Amino acid sequence: MFWAMITIIAVVGILTDTYTKNKNIELKRLDKEIKLEKLRLETYDKETAKMQLELEQTKQLLLETQLTDRSDK
Repeated sequence: MFWAMITIIAVVGILTDTYTKNKNIELKRLDKEIKLEKLRLETYDKETAKMQLELEQTKQLLLETQLTDRSDK
């Protein structure tokens, strides 16, 4: 009976340790996913700002071209 109790306690300890390690790995994975998502959002924001700037520059060039064409007529 004594040895059975010791074996049960050892098995429960091993299972608990494995469960804890798996949860820690999962937490690390989630943390990395959050960091990756933040980087994606930052990249998206930068690309959006860049595209807005390019759009404004294109509009400006188009307006200048239209003004030049009108003054030439």
